[in-house]
Amino acid sequence: MQLNQYIDHTLLKPTATPADIEKLCKEAVDHQFYAICVSPSYIQLAKSSLEGSTVKIAAVIGFPLGAMTTKAKVFEAKDAIELGADEIDMVINIGMLKAEKIEYIENEITEIKKAIGSKVLKVIIETCFLTDAEKKVACQAALKANADFVKTSTGFGSGGATFEDVKLMKEIAGDKMQIKASGGIKDRETAIEYIELGVSRLGTSSGIKLLTSDKK
Repeated sequence: MQLNQYIDHTLLKPTATPADIEKLCKEAVDHQFYAICVSPSYIQLAKSSLEGSTVKIAAVIGFPLGAMTTKAKVFEAKDAIELGADEIDMVINIGMLKAEKIEYIENEITEIKKAIGSKVLKVIIETCFLTDAEKKVACQAALKANADFVKTSTGFGSGGATFEDVKLMKEIAGDKMQIKASGGIKDRETAIEYIELGVSRLGTSSGIKLLTSDKK
């Protein structure tokens, strides 16, 4: 297993500086991670730092609360792609989901996917705030809206990925949509267990540790 090729090497802390992003990119190249995941303001810097490498750029949209208008998220997604992002990690409107406004959720994902075309769209459903029934509905909405991935967490909620959530998400996604586990993945053993459950990508700021550590 090439664990490095499952990793989105992530830095989304509000205090992240340009120097921190450059370091993230160097680490991603050195360890041949699949992608980095950064805030949109750092896409151009990341693009220049990663020039000549195969590392992809993922940018977060509507992050971390997901409560902006659909129009704002669509603009942000288009802007990110124009700046050089290869993938978009968007946050759904969690309040709308909890209010059972499923058409709103599905429409928003559809609009963003349409805006970015063939680029990869990952839909963050923020599982820590949802019931199992809501998680299933969110995954179904992402699937209907032609998202490429459904993703567990922003890393900024009250909890991150769990094995139980990934199993539930896999029930809905099947082989039609990929899964990204994110939030709290800090050791190799945990990472491998997620992959064995069917996860295609791991969002983590502990990517280097994952390549070398055993679970303590």
